[in-house]
Amino acid sequence: MLGIDPGTRRTGWGVVERTGNQLRCVATDTILAGDRAPLPDRLRCIYVALRDAMETYAPDVVAVEDIFFAKHPNAALKLGHARGVALLAAAVGGLEVVAYPPARVKRTIVGRGRADKQQVARIVGAMLRLRDLPGPDATDALAVAITHAQASPLEARLR
Repeated sequence: MLGIDPGTRRTGWGVVERTGNQLRCVATDTILAGDRAPLPDRLRCIYVALRDAMETYAPDVVAVEDIFFAKHPNAALKLGHARGVALLAAAVGGLEVVAYPPARVKRTIVGRGRADKQQVARIVGAMLRLRDLPGPDATDALAVAITHAQASPLEARLR
């Protein structure tokens, strides 16, 4: 399964594989779309990189983090663009898509919905037995994939 933490400047992705009760990180990365590039160029960069990851690792499902309600509506709108690109990339590949709210991801990983990024990263690293932690966006994407791996099959279907 492929987890995605969308963002217009940095989008994290991570592929997690389940064998029995064990989870393993297959691959993870952060797409650096650029701080100064125009939004359409950043979105194209995200789309191309996600499609490449989907073609390379052939996940059976894509789990995407939902948008949180930010203080700044413009930031939430831009985040929605990046999330839409992730959904499009999965749809073009014919992949099932599920979504999880950030608080649910944090509850699954840490046990409470208001955990900080460092707590999530440390526990993701321990769960996947990672020697080195990837950046925060990639770690968040792995957390989304783990959340799906631990969810029931009927949960979180994106409609």
